Amino acid sequence: MSEPRPLATIRATSGAWERLRILSAHRTLAMVGLSADPMRPSHFAAIYMQSEGYDIIPVNPRYAGQTILGQPVYATLEEIPRPVGIVDVFRRPEEVPAIARSAIGIGAKVLWMQLGVINDEAARIAREAGLEVVMDRCVKIEHARFFGGLNLVGMNTGVVTSRRTIS
Repeated sequence: MSEPRPLATIRATSGAWERLRILSAHRTLAMVGLSADPMRPSHFAAIYMQSEGYDIIPVNPRYAGQTILGQPVYATLEEIPRPVGIVDVFRRPEEVPAIARSAIGIGAKVLWMQLGVINDEAARIAREAGLEVVMDRCVKIEHARFFGGLNLVGMNTGVVTSRRTIS
């Protein structure tokens, strides 16, 4: 049985207002660990965010030089040739401190760690360099919560019907 997260970890996650502000202010997401497999959560989140008008930059050395969702894939954050607002991390927690340092190096504004990705060291590194940090949250779910898309693109709303009312 795992112990509860320490209070410092809980405080490391931005509040709802901050997450709303971040998603409103930054429209370019470098998605580290984005998979080409449409059944993977990272791919699903990228499709949703792209459909909402965000500029998605895939970062995954496995697919470097290829394209995912019509976008060129980069092996590292440092290879991206344009500014990045949010570095969205779909990697194991132990890999995030190095990603945080790379995010700092490219001038990103936000380090966003997806659901289950919790690393206090990475949060500290990013915050000390002036980045905002979101930890253990899904960018797709947070966007849908704030902008009304929770019942779109595969969220279980509990409604048993194939009809959707459009107003």
